[in-house]
Amino acid sequence: MRLTGFFVLVAGGSWAYLFYQAWQMSHLPMSQMRMPPMAFDAWSAGDLAWIFGMWAVMMVAMMLPSALPMFAAFTRYGRSSNADTALTLWLAAGYFAVWLLFCVPLTALQWLLHSLSWLSPMMENRQPYLAAGMLVLAGSYQFTAFKNICLSHCRTPFGFLLQHWQPGGMGALRTGFSHGLHCLGCCWLQMLLMFAAGVMNLVAMLMLTALITLEKTAPVPATRLSAGIGVLLLGLAGYIAVNA
Repeated sequence: MRLTGFFVLVAGGSWAYLFYQAWQMSHLPMSQMRMPPMAFDAWSAGDLAWIFGMWAVMMVAMMLPSALPMFAAFTRYGRSSNADTALTLWLAAGYFAVWLLFCVPLTALQWLLHSLSWLSPMMENRQPYLAAGMLVLAGSYQFTAFKNICLSHCRTPFGFLLQHWQPGGMGALRTGFSHGLHCLGCCWLQMLLMFAAGVMNLVAMLMLTALITLEKTAPVPATRLSAGIGVLLLGLAGYIAVNA
């Protein structure tokens, strides 16, 4: 229970930070706001670190809810093996190490999109065809075998642990990293949809978080659920393209 409370606290703190950042962007004068530079060569190391940190908080806030069943399963599995429940923290560290590494290409992509003026200083998408294109990619990916293989691992925590359990702290770290790779394979294109919706669009963040959590936990056949989400994304892409 204490570990669950800790993870809930981390998720709550991450969301609080994101809501605060969104509040600043909608209430502060532009002269007092920190915004990414638009010119490619105007970005400093501090700008890159700031954007990386923003994405890192988003990854924790958006992915932690769907990871909780895995963390709970690991804790129960560990108890049956007389392992220390604190090893769950090592598992979580390995899991989120994958998502932190993913923040590197996300930061680079945002840098590029700002330099092309496809994102505004407020991190809003200026290109409807960018949104449509990303939705087509994400929707099409839902029908691939690789997506469904990764999703099946994410939906069956105990089955994953039976195959990948490793003892000790470093073993838990490696298990978490392996699980994180499968979840990245499942959800990476869904995360790119934040560029389509606007990087700091809280409604889109909440909807994607709910969608990812539903996809991993709903008592519905995985292939049907994945295909249904794919149809939804492709339909939204068509709507945006027609009305662009």
